Amino acid sequence: MNENFSQTSEQEAQPMSDQEFEKELKDLLEEDNSGKKKKRKKGGFRRWSRKRKIITAAVVAAAGFFVISNITGGGSTGPVVVNTAPLEKGDVVEELSVSGPIEGTDSVEVVSNLHAEILTISVKEGDRVEAGQILATLDDTDAKKEVDIAQNAYDLAVSTYNRMQTEAENGYAKAVQDYQAAQANYDRTNILYQGGSASQLELETASNQLNDALRQMNSYTVKDGRAVADESYSLQIENAAFELEQKKEALADTQVTSPIGGTVTRVNCKVGRFADKTEDDKPMFIIENLDTLQMRLSVSEYSIRKVQLGQPVEISADILNGGTVQGEVTAISPTGEEKGGGSTERVVPTTVRILDGNSGLIAGITARARIQLQKSENTWKVPVSALIQQSDGSTVIASVENNVIHLIPVDTGVESDIEVEIIPKEEGTLTEGMQIVETPMGQVTEGMAVAAVPAA
Repeated sequence: MNENFSQTSEQEAQPMSDQEFEKELKDLLEEDNSGKKKKRKKGGFRRWSRKRKIITAAVVAAAGFFVISNITGGGSTGPVVVNTAPLEKGDVVEELSVSGPIEGTDSVEVVSNLHAEILTISVKEGDRVEAGQILATLDDTDAKKEVDIAQNAYDLAVSTYNRMQTEAENGYAKAVQDYQAAQANYDRTNILYQGGSASQLELETASNQLNDALRQMNSYTVKDGRAVADESYSLQIENAAFELEQKKEALADTQVTSPIGGTVTRVNCKVGRFADKTEDDKPMFIIENLDTLQMRLSVSEYSIRKVQLGQPVEISADILNGGTVQGEVTAISPTGEEKGGGSTERVVPTTVRILDGNSGLIAGITARARIQLQKSENTWKVPVSALIQQSDGSTVIASVENNVIHLIPVDTGVESDIEVEIIPKEEGTLTEGMQIVETPMGQVTEGMAVAAVPAA
């Protein structure tokens, strides 16, 4: 996606030095003996930012005016001619321009994993659908057979469990009785043994019978005093029940329905084809909520720091025939991703919600968003070309009064492509309508005599 950040430092991947800039400007203005302009180095201006090109154009225009003035004046020396314009207040807006697709705020891809023939398709692109509405019907013959098989497997598992449960209950009851009988026999034999009426062998035999009965009784699983079948039979029922549920869901899926309410934006299936074999493996249907539209932008990692939630956005597109609609930044991803195309730059997914419900935009087209990063209202402003950088790093602008230059120290604020907010260092030094040199030429100094040419 293309991105054009208003700040020069954000745009110039390989900034031109001041020496290179002055040389190119000099070459641009010089002519050789034949009267033809000297050729510029190929590709020189392609590396300039939009702002630098604007400044250069202003410089060339001013220089041309100066040359013409000297020629018409017979080549005599005199005060430098400067173009001036009245100082005014207004709004300065810093913007970030990014292109991206228009899409619905909620979008789903409807697919099917069933290898079943499509019998009917109930919708077409552009149709409005509700959640749960049938989009297509598939052949359910195989799905019904699968349900019957799974149902039989489940019924068999339940029957087996019930049989084993009955056997466990009856077996345990008998084991308890045998144990109780063995216990009574041991107790009686032990009394007889103590009285000398039973032998040692008889006592040992009764003891062994008692232990065998105890082991048999303990071989059963008992819960809450009731014997239960082995756990494996319960697991068989659970597995069969899960398989049956899966088959029932597959049968239900032969009725392909919309998971959300919205508009059918794509139909990628045909009657007679298999549901899981769509053309180019595309989803059967794409449903989007087009009641509210949004833009999905990829903002450069170098620009994202200035983007914030809630910032206003102006959106334009060819479909609007020169018009614009309003939006706002509603989401900024916490992570970046690759820009692609072999670039090492990262981009951050950013969402802009379109505020106008009847905007005239449609999903699937590409639009351009101008994100308002900063705005200064009713402030002093001048062309970017009017700024003069002093050797000590300070910034001044040049005003003209009675054809004499006066330098006014200023700070800069919000900056657009062509204008910049200025803040006077000293209160009262800026007044409405004072003449400001739009493009100072060469070394402009305090008290310098000039010939001012006010803007028409």
